[in-house]
Amino acid sequence: MTRVKRGNVSRKRHKKVLNSTKGFRGAASLLFRTANQQNMKALRYLYENRRKKKRNFRRLWIARINAAVRTYGLSYSEFLYLLKNSKILLNRKVLAQLSICDPDTFFKFVVSMK
Repeated sequence: MTRVKRGNVSRKRHKKVLNSTKGFRGAASLLFRTANQQNMKALRYLYENRRKKKRNFRRLWIARINAAVRTYGLSYSEFLYLLKNSKILLNRKVLAQLSICDPDTFFKFVVSMK
C-alpha cells in the first residue's frame, strides 16, 4: 500500500479552524485542539441563539405593549381580547413599534376599541 502524506490537508483544516476562532480569548484562538472545541461550542450557541432571538423579541414586544396599554387603564390580555373581537390583525411587533414611535395614533387606536 502506498504512503499517504496529509500535511497539506491537515494544515488547511487547522488554518480554517484557527481563522474562525480569531478574537477568542487565550488558548481558544492559538491551540488547535482547544480552538476546535471552542469553535464547535460557538457554532452550537449560534444555532440555539438564532431560535432564542425570536422568543426574546416577542417577550420585548409584549412588555412594551403591556406598558403602553396600562397607561390607558387596560391590561395586555384585555387589550388583545379587544383586538381579536374587533377583528384587527396587527402583530405584536407592529403594535410595539406603534406604541413607541407614534403614541398619539396608538392612543386613538386604544380608545376606539374601548
